[in-house]
Amino acid sequence: MKLDRKEILKALETISIAGEGKNMVESGAVTNVITFGDEVVVDLVLNSPAMHIKKRAEDDIKKTIHDLVSPEAKIKVNIKVEVADKPEIKGKAIPGIKNIIAVASGKGGVGKSTTTANLAVSLARMGFSVGVLDADVYGPSMPIMFDVEEEKPISIEVDGKSKMKPIESYEVKILSIGFFTSPSQAVIWRGPMAAKALNQMIFDADWGELDFMLIDLPPGTGDIHLSIMQSLPITGAVVVSTPQAVALADAKKGVAMFLSEAINVPVLGIIENMAYFTPEELPNNKYYIFGQEGAKNLATDLNVPFLGEVPIVQSIREAGDYGRPAAMQEGSVIESVFQEITRNVVQQTVNRNESLPATEAIKITTMAGCSAVKK
Repeated sequence: MKLDRKEILKALETISIAGEGKNMVESGAVTNVITFGDEVVVDLVLNSPAMHIKKRAEDDIKKTIHDLVSPEAKIKVNIKVEVADKPEIKGKAIPGIKNIIAVASGKGGVGKSTTTANLAVSLARMGFSVGVLDADVYGPSMPIMFDVEEEKPISIEVDGKSKMKPIESYEVKILSIGFFTSPSQAVIWRGPMAAKALNQMIFDADWGELDFMLIDLPPGTGDIHLSIMQSLPITGAVVVSTPQAVALADAKKGVAMFLSEAINVPVLGIIENMAYFTPEELPNNKYYIFGQEGAKNLATDLNVPFLGEVPIVQSIREAGDYGRPAAMQEGSVIESVFQEITRNVVQQTVNRNESLPATEAIKITTMAGCSAVKK
């Protein structure tokens, strides 16, 4: 049996590398393919030294050649890592903030804000210093979820400049447009006004030293998202989805937005919310009301990490409504669920910082007026 080099290259065109949109041949990752009878050597160059990406690429190559070319092929994969030099971060970095994580969803109603609040308190309970920026300008919910609806940020002087002092609750620093409007007041702003308000909460606030700033983005892939990513070098994005097809279709667009060439923000992973329902009286039963493992399968399809699943539990909703995030329920199943997901977020952040260059704040020249950031 003699292997055909062209057949192998055609087979490799069906594989993409985690975090990249193009297939490994088109992207130039495959630098050479050599065949000797029933043996084939594939030379591969990756931009990430992360072990899971290298292992996934090697396994995909072997499986694809065996499935599409010959099950008896003897395959050797040589992987070389070439990490690009870290570029200078453009845009306005916030001094003292180590990691900025955007929490997004393709559609509303999937529990993105609830997930953000529980991630924040879980990080704080692990000993990290944490801030939350509620960027959902038209539907701010963090003041309710942290039981600080009646609070108002005060102005303090820092290095001769007037700054807003974020509200603190459960050791988390919070700023939200909800602090500046009455509960019954609708925010009726065009994009540039909303972007300007966000800009003030980001740069005219005394955030201090933070290990993590979580940004609770509004649903969709619109103006506010562009404004935030023009303003800040985002470390990475976490996408929240429920398992059903309607939500997954929008979550896929959310992931695509962050990974697009114009945005280029690493996706740390996907969280599946409302994954299943377990009645209190039947703790061993799981009812997959919205479908089973939809977000988990989406993560696999898109080659992004799966961060974990959150069940449908009445106390999560109640805790959010009463302003005490459910992850603070000591000894509960929910505490364990959010601890595990939060550990995964931290680990993916560490992996991202070790293997990828710093994210640049993007410059968008075709959307005049979409951001208050001056270029």
